[in-house]
Amino acid sequence: MTEARAILHVDMDAFFASVVQLDRPELRGRSVLTGYDGPRGVVSAASYEAREFGCRSAMPMAQAKRLCPGAVIVKVPGERIRHFSAAVFEIFESVTPLVEPMSVDEAFLDVTGSARLLGDAVTIAKQIRRSIHNELGLTASVGVSFNKFLAKLASDMDKPDGLTVIAPEDVRRVLPPLPIERMWGVGPSTAERLKTQGVRTFGDLMSLSRKELDQRFGKHGSRFYRLSRGLDDRPVTPDHGAKSIGQEQTFDRDVEELEHVRSVLLAQVQQVGRRLRKHGLCARGVTVKIRFGDFQTITRSGTLDRASDLTDELWAVVRGLFEGWAGQGFAPVRLIGVSTDRLEEGGGQLDLFTDPDRQKRQRLDAAMDTIQDRFGSKSVRRGPGRLR
Repeated sequence: MTEARAILHVDMDAFFASVVQLDRPELRGRSVLTGYDGPRGVVSAASYEAREFGCRSAMPMAQAKRLCPGAVIVKVPGERIRHFSAAVFEIFESVTPLVEPMSVDEAFLDVTGSARLLGDAVTIAKQIRRSIHNELGLTASVGVSFNKFLAKLASDMDKPDGLTVIAPEDVRRVLPPLPIERMWGVGPSTAERLKTQGVRTFGDLMSLSRKELDQRFGKHGSRFYRLSRGLDDRPVTPDHGAKSIGQEQTFDRDVEELEHVRSVLLAQVQQVGRRLRKHGLCARGVTVKIRFGDFQTITRSGTLDRASDLTDELWAVVRGLFEGWAGQGFAPVRLIGVSTDRLEEGGGQLDLFTDPDRQKRQRLDAAMDTIQDRFGSKSVRRGPGRLR
């Protein structure tokens, strides 16, 4: 891998549930579900003990309880999650400035330029896992490869607490036998449709030419062609060098619960706002991305009256876009995401002649960021009431 890029994908193991078990030693080794235990409640995370019973994230809580009657159900510890997320990203940024957040508990790292100082990619991956374990008491799984797709694929191969390498010479050996469900973005419904076309593994796709894939799968053909062969030229883009800053989440299944999708979207807006403020940026444009189980993807974009890094102002536009779509007929969602663009420098500046309410909200966001970064406690959370 010396002549190729060195890319890591670091994914915390059962992050929410692991934080709960860390804070409550009596729950270690027990089945833990985090989320809302009520009507239409959804699992936000399942410990590995609960996963042995078939429980998983985004599953209705009632279904998870039937699968694992002895599970302990705990509300998501929001303040502690923010604290540990900030600490994890500090570890990432200690080895490279090229960190691309994917969510609060996973990121891509380009460590190509860190080799001279810290060693090769595998050495750096071991250092990251060791720091997370020694400093935080948590575990992470790391995939090491020469592009983002393969690094992410590798990180999921030996969970929990795993380290997997896919080098260029490994591609022809590792990829062909993998079930098609392991391909990034292919969920159960898409996998079933692929199987009706005789496609069950990466190798089945690799046996087809680009022309055949285009004929069979239309606009998705070129994507299948590249990913089945381990081809991915996307760079790792840190927030400070990005033309847009966003957050998205792919669910393990198509999510039918509107309230759950909304709550995930709100959490994403909070994270995006915080990232904008961290890098001194404001955004004028926002886009909501929605993908369904058949890979159909729609976007809804809007413009703020003025460039902003305020969570409330970003959420007002995002909420309007989402509600406008959902009001016309909500459909089960496979992926939800929000991104901001038309970025301008100068985030966090207090205008001399702005209205007092806006100044108050700017100071509130700044105070929340500081408290969450330093202490992970006593911070103010935006609750579900913001969704309406």
